[in-house]
Amino acid sequence: MKVTFKILRQNNNLSPHFQDYTLEVNPKNTILECLNRIKWEIDGSLAFRKNCRNTICGSCGMKINGRSALACKENVGEELSKISFGEKEKNPEIIISPLGNMPVLKDLVVDMGNFWNDLEKVEPYVSSNARNIPEKEFLQSPEERKLLEQTGNCILCGACYSECNAKEVNDSFVGPHALAKAYRMVDDSRDDFGDDRLTKYNNIESGAWGCTRCYMCNEVCPMDVAPLDQITKIKGKILDRESRKSSTPVRHRKVLVDLVKDGGWVDERKFAVMVVGNYFRDVRGLLSLAPVGLKVLAAGKLPFSFEASEGVLEVRSLINAVQSATKDNVPLQTDINK
Repeated sequence: MKVTFKILRQNNNLSPHFQDYTLEVNPKNTILECLNRIKWEIDGSLAFRKNCRNTICGSCGMKINGRSALACKENVGEELSKISFGEKEKNPEIIISPLGNMPVLKDLVVDMGNFWNDLEKVEPYVSSNARNIPEKEFLQSPEERKLLEQTGNCILCGACYSECNAKEVNDSFVGPHALAKAYRMVDDSRDDFGDDRLTKYNNIESGAWGCTRCYMCNEVCPMDVAPLDQITKIKGKILDRESRKSSTPVRHRKVLVDLVKDGGWVDERKFAVMVVGNYFRDVRGLLSLAPVGLKVLAAGKLPFSFEASEGVLEVRSLINAVQSATKDNVPLQTDINK
């Protein structure tokens, strides 16, 4: 079958533009195999990264039909099954473009300098103090090693970083790849820097709280590392050790749980004052609420009373069960009747 590859090309001298290449391909051909043929048989000036061709090195990360992926993992047939094309079109099209959130050097090659710098910020290696143990190897139990398996699968391909909405609008955010590696260090029994790490990751902009939970990192990760899940685990450990005074995000989550536990749903009269106003301690925070508060009051949308929801006792019981199971690391029953 014939397929047209529309490749976004650019360099320092030319504006970005799509260039079409048509190939006779097998549906089982990978996108990387097709790119190799284009470079070897049609246009030797096409630039892209590659190495292992076996989903190990992560070099061939790029956007395929708008989705960050590895060119060596995705094949033509699967890509065409995701798109529809009109009967009048001569050939189906696959659109190839460079990864996002990184400057383009040429064609599909991006500058990953910021990607590596953000990774370095979380110090993704066992602390030097922990290595200073004379005449003793770093032995781990199978249970301790198992905690590192999922995050250890990360090949740093940049797919999650490319799709990260938080990184797109907040350059201070270190990115999902870095926080996935960060959680590995938090869970590593050989590291003795855990408390300091959690203090560092408890940052509104650069740390775990900078994540907008868009889920795109989990969607595109070729190795099922699930960066969002690891970020959520970091947040959980921060919540376990930090008080409400630690930061607004910590207070936000603790107050939310407390209010729902108390009344079955959120008491809107208290929520903003307790979170942003820090229980009337933060004058600047309280003043920031005034404009919105006055508008809500004028619109008649500010409740003057609060009634607990029906089933508040059941809600409270469920929250207590989750908190108890989380604290004791006990798996919850999926059937609530058990």
